[in-house]
Amino acid sequence: MSSGKPSVLVVDDKENMLKLFARILGDAYAVTTAPDGLQALALLSARAFDVVVTDIQMPGADGFTVLREVKRRAPDTEVVLVTAYASIPKAVEAIKEGAYDYLSKPFDPDEVALVVARALERQRQSRDARGLAARASRMPDFHGLRGTSPALQKTHALLAQVASRELTVVLTGETGTGKELAARALHRESPRRDKPFVAVNCGALPAELVESELFGHAKGAFTGATGAKAGLFEEAHGGTLFLDEVGDLPLPVQVKLNRALQEKEIRRVGTTTPVTVDVRVVAATHRDLAQEVSAGRFREDLYYRLGGVTVRMPALRERREDIPLLAMHFLAGANRPELEGFTPQALRTLTDAPWPGNVRQLQNAVARAAAVAAGPRIVPEDLPPELGTARVPVVQMSVGPLPAEALAKQPYREAVDRVRDAVSRDYLTALMQEFSGNVTHAAERAGMERESLHRLLKRYGVRTEDFKRGD
Repeated sequence: MSSGKPSVLVVDDKENMLKLFARILGDAYAVTTAPDGLQALALLSARAFDVVVTDIQMPGADGFTVLREVKRRAPDTEVVLVTAYASIPKAVEAIKEGAYDYLSKPFDPDEVALVVARALERQRQSRDARGLAARASRMPDFHGLRGTSPALQKTHALLAQVASRELTVVLTGETGTGKELAARALHRESPRRDKPFVAVNCGALPAELVESELFGHAKGAFTGATGAKAGLFEEAHGGTLFLDEVGDLPLPVQVKLNRALQEKEIRRVGTTTPVTVDVRVVAATHRDLAQEVSAGRFREDLYYRLGGVTVRMPALRERREDIPLLAMHFLAGANRPELEGFTPQALRTLTDAPWPGNVRQLQNAVARAAAVAAGPRIVPEDLPPELGTARVPVVQMSVGPLPAEALAKQPYREAVDRVRDAVSRDYLTALMQEFSGNVTHAAERAGMERESLHRLLKRYGVRTEDFKRGD
């Protein structure tokens, strides 16, 4: 334990097998051995191990008993079962009961090292995922605006500062940055929180109906006006009116909006009777209103009337440290409780993506990945292709995935070898991708000697030069 190496418990009733495992794993791991299942259970009751490698056929407590006890006492511990009496049904049974992998005697020493390294990597990823989930659950949440980045925290502070003041606020920023959430936060933090919050997307309203929607109309004011109708200003009386995409308002309506803000009253279409309204206006736009004024598309007087306080919502690419936390938060809401999280490669893809659609695009990407994910963690291939999941060349497997019924029609050794070769090639490919073809660093992660990793790479046709950055 004091060595700092990962701990491995090897259980086998044959002394020569214990010595073989100790020789294979002893350099990279702190290896403890047990000559039977009962002694293994005694050791497991006293301490935890990172990986347990256990024979199946043993007197007393067999490998399946050890597996069940490990998963009951220490679910984080990965278990690899070993047997000379291998069969596909037993392998399937072991995996269903929580075993990580299955080795059949005789085995290649490099294969043992690789399986244990993969088991430790899965354990690390599972722990990382739980840690990320815990951090996501503690992520600062300002009325739906979530994140720990300095850019967002600065925005939170400014919103909280101006919320209680009777100032018109303009929220700027790209599409999907959370401008409506910010508007709702301003309302909930203000003295108007118990009054209505009314939101309207100005860009989605037909030009001929904008004025009527905002200010209401009298009966008979236009064709189809069969009765009087209050507008959104009146609906929001005493509360907050959120004008999203205010830069899309037609110029004639901008004139009336400016007057309403100045006089605190509106006139319904088709009447000259003023109606007093007590409304705080929060506006939002993805446009540069100053440029719109210069181009003659936005009135200068309204521009200055709205500009009490301007709050810019940061783009997601400006707060990349929030992306893993947000991704885990969205995954928690995806109704796939069996998903543990994301692989490191998937998280890197998410963090490096440009995100022109910002948080809204990230939420949609995670929902899509959760819907198609087949494994316990989301992998890069589950993510939308526009995120750039194919930036690094990947060596094609010579053995594609085979359905269980196809495997069962082959001799056991041939079937197991094909599946194991495919999994090993996938692992080595992912390892090279993560370390950009650096064999030294990859060997440290895999828990094996550099020469052993070189042999495995050669055996499975994984070329390090395919993963060098810039190639």
